[in-house]
Amino acid sequence: MDVLLIGSRGREHAMALELKKDPRINTIFCIPGNGGLAGIATCIKIGVTDFDKILEFLDDNPNIKLTIVNPDESLSGGLVELLNSRGHRAFGCNAASAQLESSKSFAHNLCKKYGIPSPQYVVFDDYTRAKKYSQIQKYPLVIKTEGRTAGKGIMFCRNPKEAETALYDVMIAELFGEAGKKVDIEEFVPGDRVIVMAFTDGKAIYPLPAVNNYKRVYDGDLGMSTAGMGASMPVKAYTPEIAKKAYETIFVPTIEALKAEGIVYQGVIGFSLIVTPDSVKVVDFICRFCDVESQLIFSQIKTPLLDLFEAVIDKDLSRLGGIDVTENCGVCVVATSGGYPLEYTKNYKISIGEVDHDVRLYHAGTKLVDGELRTSGGRVITVACWGENIGACSEKVYKNLQKIYYDGMHYRKDIARTI
Repeated sequence: MDVLLIGSRGREHAMALELKKDPRINTIFCIPGNGGLAGIATCIKIGVTDFDKILEFLDDNPNIKLTIVNPDESLSGGLVELLNSRGHRAFGCNAASAQLESSKSFAHNLCKKYGIPSPQYVVFDDYTRAKKYSQIQKYPLVIKTEGRTAGKGIMFCRNPKEAETALYDVMIAELFGEAGKKVDIEEFVPGDRVIVMAFTDGKAIYPLPAVNNYKRVYDGDLGMSTAGMGASMPVKAYTPEIAKKAYETIFVPTIEALKAEGIVYQGVIGFSLIVTPDSVKVVDFICRFCDVESQLIFSQIKTPLLDLFEAVIDKDLSRLGGIDVTENCGVCVVATSGGYPLEYTKNYKISIGEVDHDVRLYHAGTKLVDGELRTSGGRVITVACWGENIGACSEKVYKNLQKIYYDGMHYRKDIARTI
């Protein structure tokens, strides 16, 4: 069988590498793909929201028996149910489920209605009212765009002045466009922030290992929020006791709450959690494979990915009896374009030296131009390493990052290390 991946990030590169090992899969296609997928997948230049052309491509390639949909704009636009309705087998959640990520109000209201532990919040569509409210709150606090911003629309404010600036940038200057027409002003919950992804067929839910995601653009967790500047595992704060509590009070109740609302969630779901020694709250939902977390985890999943995708689509995930995962330490660091997550310049030549054999490079914002690798996005390339010691993994990643160069290259220097 052939397989089609929808997306262009490092997760598609990581996923393709693992699917390539499966003898049941012949050809892997990727829409639109990136410069690192050459030799692994056939990249097709179609936009991830050009549903008509995606359907036409699938109709013209009947050997494609499975399509994995990753981008949030494709999921929230209803691509999965469209493909299924036209006889194409697709993995990913439907548009109703994707509201958990695309609408903060929907997610907050669901948590409130069904008693799922989450922060207190107020939603505003008026800048003046939002500013007045922010001036009388306890700090720090969190301001989030109501709409989708690929993880960038989260601002941690230490005082009223920072909050006023954030609100102005989002609601008046329209830093994130339509996504910032409404904002959430949310209480700040102290603790360790971790991400847990899980496969679910709407009945069973099988979590993957927890991952630390370093979302802020600069060292010391400073600067704007991003989709992720790096990640590490395991997460010391995510103890077996906390994992059990998260499963019983957040993971299962979320799927059951959606079901009570007439929504069957099939696909992968990510939970952004705040963990303390005796409590856990969900602060965001991600309705797709998280990018840096997937790059760290895919190679460690021993259960064939194809089996997981098929079982979820069949609504028979329990037939697998769980997910087998290698319990290694792991670290990955993302190299970005200078200026990311705001404006940045593209089309710089990328030079890559010989990296260590036990290190992997995952491409995202890269493209091939006349056989030459160039930058094409904000998050360009990830360096990842696994082993028995998280410190050793981190040092190896940073050693190999020095073998990569392009103009404006930026990466955090403190992922899973003390500097």
